[in-house]
Amino acid sequence: MAPDTAFGKAPKTNETAAKEYVEELMVKLKKRDPDQPEFHQAVHEVLVSIVPVLVKHPKYFQVLERMLEPERVILFRVPWLDDRGNIHVNRGYRVQFSSCLGPYKGGLRFHPSVNLSILKFLGFEQIFKNSLTMLPIGGGKGGSDFNPKGKSDREIMAFCQSFMTELYRHIGADTDVPAGDIGCGGREVGFLFGQYKRIRNEFVGVLTGKPIESGGSLIRNESTGYGTVYFAKEMLESHSMAISGKRTIISGSGNVAMFAADKLLELGASVITLSDSSGYIVCDGGLSSEQVEWIKDLKFEQRGRLSEVPEKFPEIAYHEVDTSVGYNPIWQVKGDLYLPCAHQNEIGEQDAKHIVANGGIAVVEGANMPSTAEAVDYFLNHNIMIGPAKAANAGGVAVSALEMAQNGQRIFWDEPEMDERLTSIMQNIHEKVKNAAEEYGHADNYVMGANIAGFIRVADAMLQTGLV
Repeated sequence: MAPDTAFGKAPKTNETAAKEYVEELMVKLKKRDPDQPEFHQAVHEVLVSIVPVLVKHPKYFQVLERMLEPERVILFRVPWLDDRGNIHVNRGYRVQFSSCLGPYKGGLRFHPSVNLSILKFLGFEQIFKNSLTMLPIGGGKGGSDFNPKGKSDREIMAFCQSFMTELYRHIGADTDVPAGDIGCGGREVGFLFGQYKRIRNEFVGVLTGKPIESGGSLIRNESTGYGTVYFAKEMLESHSMAISGKRTIISGSGNVAMFAADKLLELGASVITLSDSSGYIVCDGGLSSEQVEWIKDLKFEQRGRLSEVPEKFPEIAYHEVDTSVGYNPIWQVKGDLYLPCAHQNEIGEQDAKHIVANGGIAVVEGANMPSTAEAVDYFLNHNIMIGPAKAANAGGVAVSALEMAQNGQRIFWDEPEMDERLTSIMQNIHEKVKNAAEEYGHADNYVMGANIAGFIRVADAMLQTGLV
């Protein structure tokens, strides 16, 4: 049982008591939600990290159980008509996890794998990620098991309009401000915003990642990738290393991966790989800016596959991935810096062993929770620096919050100003994470530092606002 923590009047506790309570919470969580492994993984990482905080500040015990339960979960059906006149029904979700720091804020994911476990894990991570930005935004996440691949623009619009016809009741500029995520880009956000505007008859910043003409912000699409690289740069420089000249292995070929590649090339690093769901490309000498631009057009405009790249650039090799082997061969490619930018749990323990064997210096997470718990432990035990997702990929939500600010004030900031603000936010996040890790006796453990720094701000807000 937790120590008596009513209104912060808790007695001193010790590490053993704190660990026992954390494990009690995990047992209770798994019993209540047995079919949510991704959520369990995200919660366990945070709870284990904050044990030193609980020992030093027992008042925080009282917020833990509340922090693990979303304030609200919305589940609804989404009926839509395809181009052949057939009716389809998908599930729509919105997990409004925590509003103690501000309106719920987090993306909408459209992908067949979407379920409550994944959205709760993403929403939980979002709470602490948003906390680290120091901006007034809470945490949430949503989406649907709808698969936009292979759908026409009209079918995408039909789905988005149906989705928003229910979601509009639960969101608002000062309540909940969704954004895009996997499968939900500028096209989808534009359709969602149009339907919201039609239903509510108001032009407000209720969504971020909008097209510029609909109140969007410059560098919003680029921000997660840019921010990940800015965080990597800060990590390396704090250890007397430069990002210039580093061989970088990137997974993914969406916004995060492609714009991270852009920024890496600008800063003098080389980009060796990119991937999609079928395979990966390798250019041992490093991709050129021309090649990256061509691949962006292939993926974003033509919606093509990386298997088409060698037809244009024969010097680039393409490799299909056999998912049955239990590891991803992209992580066997030798590099200095590794940026997983595809999806959760894409780096397992065997992949971590390959990265360590390759002499990797750092893993900086552009995707959400891309490393399994076993992989994280292996990296830490072998002195590989890890830039955890809740810190490293916070650039996207930071610029989303800046888009909210521009919408609220009816102003528009130019690209240099936006990039300057993003750079400053990522530098501040790095400093907060590094300092928190050092203060609680785990210097250079960015995973613990991010969890601790993010947790304390949220927990303090929860204590200040009472039992709600």
